[in-house]
Amino acid sequence: MKTEEIANNLVNWCNSGQEARCYEELYSPNIVSIEPGGEFPISKGMNEIAKKGEWWCENFEVHSAKTSEPVVADNWFSVRHTMDTTHKPSGQRGTMSEIGVYEVKDGKIVKEQFFYDTNE
Repeated sequence: MKTEEIANNLVNWCNSGQEARCYEELYSPNIVSIEPGGEFPISKGMNEIAKKGEWWCENFEVHSAKTSEPVVADNWFSVRHTMDTTHKPSGQRGTMSEIGVYEVKDGKIVKEQFFYDTNE
């Protein structure tokens, strides 16, 4: 798959509640995921990505989510993810936005990095 097709699939699947399909079909088994902080600042491989996802589900209830159209440049693309969530431990509800930047090699996403305010 070409970068633009991967980017469009990620957007379409995220917006239709099929995020798991992204991991199954678009991601390299050797994916590297980088966050600006938190429990999992760097996750390598699908097992660590799964642990990060489990932590997210344990700590946040997602009421709604929207992913913007992608901006594609060669083997890279970026999107804005906006989520209305409740932090389960505190009960605080809020909206967060993050920019996701993705690198594609050999038809798979090999790296994702997220940029957002951490309020730390």
